[in-house]
This record gives sequence, C-alpha cells and structure tokens, in this order.
Amino acid sequence: MSDDSPIVSEVDFDRDGRHAGFLRVPHSVHRSAYGWIPLPVISLRNGDGPVVLLMGGNHGDEFEGQVALSKLARNLDPSRLRGQVILLPMANYPAARAGLRTSPLDDGNLNRSFPGNPRGTPTSVIAHFIESELMRRADFLLDIHSGGSSMRYLPTLLMAGHPDPAQQERGLALVRALGFPRAVLYPESPRASYSSSAARRNDVVGITAEMAGGGGVDRDAMKLLDAALPRYLGACGVLADAPLAPKGETRYFHVNSASGYLFARDEGVFEPAAEPGDTVAAGDPAGWIHYPDVPLADPVTLRFDAGGCILSMRVPARVERGDCLYEVGVPADPGDVR
Repeated sequence: MSDDSPIVSEVDFDRDGRHAGFLRVPHSVHRSAYGWIPLPVISLRNGDGPVVLLMGGNHGDEFEGQVALSKLARNLDPSRLRGQVILLPMANYPAARAGLRTSPLDDGNLNRSFPGNPRGTPTSVIAHFIESELMRRADFLLDIHSGGSSMRYLPTLLMAGHPDPAQQERGLALVRALGFPRAVLYPESPRASYSSSAARRNDVVGITAEMAGGGGVDRDAMKLLDAALPRYLGACGVLADAPLAPKGETRYFHVNSASGYLFARDEGVFEPAAEPGDTVAAGDPAGWIHYPDVPLADPVTLRFDAGGCILSMRVPARVERGDCLYEVGVPADPGDVR
C-alpha cells in the first residue's frame, strides 16, 4: 500500500483465496479517540489475470448493489477465477450505515469526491484510497448505483464515451455482456470527480449501473443484476465458465444536459403525469405542483422540455425549487459519443 494513505487494509490483496476484512479509515472523535471506520472489503483471487473492482454503496441510500455484492462475496468460488475480484459493498460506509446518500460525518458525496485527499475528511480519504490504491490494481470497474431514496430509475447502464475506438469497443462489449435493456452514453472529462472519471484517469474500463432505487431493494432489478454480474465477470476475462448474454437488444440513449432534466421551480406537492419507461414528446404535461397550504390556488403545470424515454423520476411528492423531477433520454448511436 502507498505511504500517502492513512487507511490500513486488513486484507492482503496479493493472496489467493477468499479474504474479507475492513479498510480501517482513521477517525478520531470525542467518543473514540483512536478509532477507525470499518469499510468492508473482500478479495477473491486465483493467480494472475484481470482485476475487477466492484463497488456498491457509493451512495448510502442505494441498496441493490450492496445486496448483490454481498451475495457475490459469499457465493463466488475463487477457484473459478483467473485473476481477482475486489468487492466494496459499502464503499462510503458511514453513508451506507446511515442509509443516506451522503456521509453523516462530513456530508461527503463519494461520487463527487475523486481523486480525494489522504489528509481530508473521511469521504475524501476513502475516495483517495479507492483511486490511488484499488483502481491502480484494477483493469475494470463496475460501480452499482440506483435512484436512492429520492429517485426511481429504470435499470440502466451508464458509460462515458472514449476517444480511443478500441477502448470504446471494450466498454460496449461489457455493456452487451451485462445485458441491460438500456444504456446511456455520455461524454466525460477525466478531470471530473466521479468514480468513472477516476477509472479513466487510471486506464480502467469503467461502467456505472443504475438500478431501481426508491429507497428499497427492487425484486426485478435484483434478478437482472444477479444474472448480469457473472456475465460481466466473464466478459472481463476473470470468470471462465460464465453464461452468455441474453439475446435481447440494448437500447442506447443520450441525456441532454440542458433539456434532459426537468426541475421543480416551485415549492409544493408534485403530482406526476408520466412514469419511468413512458415515451414523451416535448411540450407534453409532466405533472403539476400543488399548494395544499393555499388550497384555492391553481397548481402549476409542468411540461417536458424534450421528448424521449423517461429514465428516472422523483419519488418524494414534496418538492423544493431545484429538485430534479425527471430524467429523459433520447435515442443515441453508440458510435456518436466520444
């Protein structure tokens, strides 16, 4: 491990077999002067080969990835591997333990904190270790998200376009292996602060999965994810006897940063007019914001700025100005996004 990070790993990532323990994140507070935060980590290794990093709990209120990676840690036999799988089921442990998107210790959003700082707040220290230690070992990253407690997502893959056609095709091959019905392609700067940006900086092929969310663990999303993970490991070259991808076709989308997101511009109670999976046109009603405290006031009618497929929708009815209500994707050609 690097001398830069204060994190101590209980797991030796160079040992073969199944090994589970904690990444000890130093945390000195009033109730525990010499304490540490226990970040769960599992290594499944069988000799040399590709290294795959799987993350869940990047946002603590997104649960499908936490459950799926816990199951995989128990059930995947290291003897079936050629290489290594490293699992972080609760990547931002303080947030995941609290069931919150961000850490209650520092309000840190892990997926806005890369490359981190080894002398920063707990979230920044975790981000630094993941990027500087784990991603430097890895060849592939799958970061499993969901809509969390504020949004509900159609199961969708997210992949940043790559200027190198060979790298672009490597990513698209993994998208096909995962077999999700939808994938969003987007341009990304390697200077950004997402886990996918950290992967790009370390020449790691990174993909993000958005599952269902809504504050729970969705049964259909879990079935899709549980079946997709062995296929993904097979496509990465670390699992030799992996099943093949289903014959269904993945539909590709792009989300316009200006018109693809619909935000509340008033405070009140949101009544939606459409659901994830619906196809809408620009100008179609998106819903209404009501004012129960002024019951005779007419609601505000919201309309979509762009047409396409609704990928995600806000869950809580109570909204404030600036809350995201919908995300709308428009069809894209995978060769168009770099």
